[in-house]
Amino acid sequence: MNKTLLSVVLIAFTALTGYTLLHYGGLFAWLAFYTRDPASWQIFADLLITMGLLLVFVRRDAQANGRPFFPWAVVCLSLGSFGPLLYFITAKQVRQA
Repeated sequence: MNKTLLSVVLIAFTALTGYTLLHYGGLFAWLAFYTRDPASWQIFADLLITMGLLLVFVRRDAQANGRPFFPWAVVCLSLGSFGPLLYFITAKQVRQA
């Protein structure tokens, strides 16, 4: 994976997250926005499904590369997309023959 590209995505996503939290007045106000109607519930459910699939991928990758899975699962579940981005940015480069 291209760590430079992932780092740029992480920085841009961090800026967007910061702007969003400032716009809504904090995390709880932002969460209230995403629980107000069925369309918001659908988006939230979609994000949960996506995170579940990512966790399966991270688990398999961690096992294949001798990395601990449980700490990364906690990071992914508590920080959302930041978790997988950080996981792949911190991965050791594997040289291909």
